[in-house]
Amino acid sequence: MAFMTTIKPASDLAARAVVAARTEALFRASGALRGGHFLLKSGRHADAYLEKFAVLSNPAATSELCGYVAARVRGDGDGPPLVDLVAGPTTGGVILAFETARQLGVRSIFAEEVRDDDGRTRREFRRGFRIEPGERVLLVDDILTTGGSLLAMLPAVEAMGGKIVQCAVLVDRSDGRSTLTSPTSDRTYPLHALWQLDLPTYEPGPATCPRCADGTPLHTPGSSGTGPPVDAPPVPHG
Repeated sequence: MAFMTTIKPASDLAARAVVAARTEALFRASGALRGGHFLLKSGRHADAYLEKFAVLSNPAATSELCGYVAARVRGDGDGPPLVDLVAGPTTGGVILAFETARQLGVRSIFAEEVRDDDGRTRREFRRGFRIEPGERVLLVDDILTTGGSLLAMLPAVEAMGGKIVQCAVLVDRSDGRSTLTSPTSDRTYPLHALWQLDLPTYEPGPATCPRCADGTPLHTPGSSGTGPPVDAPPVPHG
C-alpha cells in the first residue's frame, strides 16, 4: 500500500511538469511573453508581461489549454464531470469558461465588474445568469498575479449558494499560491495553475523600478502596444 501511495504522487508531479512545459511552449509560440515597461492592474510596474490574448486568439491553443483544466474535474472513466458549471471573470475568463465547459458538457457563465455607489467594485453575475443552490462550480481565469479577479468572484458564487470545487488559472505569477480565501466568508478553496512563472514586479518610481530609472515609456497592457517578444530561457518544471 505504501508503494502505491508513493508512485501516484510521483506520476502526478510528472504529468503536471509536462502540462507546464506545454503551456509555456504555447505562450512562447504565440509571442505572448513581451518585454518593455508595463503598468499592471495592481499598480506595480513590470519589465515583462504576458499578453494573454496572443494565446486566446488561437482557437487550437485555447482548446488544448482548456483541455488540461477540464481534465482535473472530468471524473473517472465515463462518469459525469465533478462540476455542474464553469464560471470566469471578464474578459479572458469568458473564453476559458466557455471552452472548458464545452469540453465538459456543462454550462458556462461569467461575472462582470460593477461599481457600487460608494465607488467600490465587485463581481456580479448579470444577463440572467444563475447558480442554483448546491451546484458545483469550477472557476477559471487566465493570469493570476494578485488574484483580484478570482477573489472578487468568490462572494458572487457564494451569494447564489454555489459550491466552488476548484479555481484554475493558465499561469500563476503569484509565487505559487495554492488556495484562495473568500473575502466575505473566509472559506478557502483550492487553486491550480497549469504553469507557474516568476516575473518580478516593482513599485513605481526610479528608485525601485529599473524601467522608470532608464526612462522606458510606460504602457498599460490592453490599451497600448506591449513591446517585442522576450527571448527568455525556459522555466524549469520540477
